[in-house]
Amino acid sequence: MSDEGTEQSSQDDEVQYDPDSSRYDLYECPDCDNVVLALGRDEPPMSCHDRPMERVTDVEMQVKPPDVKQVLLQAFGLPKAGLDICLCVIGEGPLSASEVADELGYDRSTVTRYLNTLVELGLLRRSELNREAGGVVNVYHSVDLERMRRETLIGFYVWAGEAAALIEDANLTKQDYLEENPDRELPSVFWEEFEDD
Repeated sequence: MSDEGTEQSSQDDEVQYDPDSSRYDLYECPDCDNVVLALGRDEPPMSCHDRPMERVTDVEMQVKPPDVKQVLLQAFGLPKAGLDICLCVIGEGPLSASEVADELGYDRSTVTRYLNTLVELGLLRRSELNREAGGVVNVYHSVDLERMRRETLIGFYVWAGEAAALIEDANLTKQDYLEENPDRELPSVFWEEFEDD
């Protein structure tokens, strides 16, 4: 395949923010560095410096399109097994850890670990069920879908906020380095050095 074909393919796999067709909007403050993300097509969601924030319309950068599995992995530390377990309980629940393990063919200890993580994330809930033969077993249920929508969206925004703060710290560190070393180029290992700091 030619370089031109490869370049075209990678461009097809990128997303560019289009304020006319996106399901979200970006707003920025005209007086400072504040930028906000808003789902939907509403008026500016907030003001800054007592002025409405302005809609961003001139984004040149393209990014790779998100994949739901990658988002869950990155934002919530939830790999494929965790996603499979969550979807199994949502579709078939209430289920015990043993029933989920049997259904998916996963090791019971793996299932239990992910079920506990999913409960902590607010994606599933746990309750106790009395067995007819005696004893109690933990079973897992789906949470209310509106609650799940809220929890996952807020959880992602928290992750995105942390990611944005990390990028801002890196940019400020880079700016400080270049101001202190005006005659030098940014070293190729800058990102490794930044992570070590």
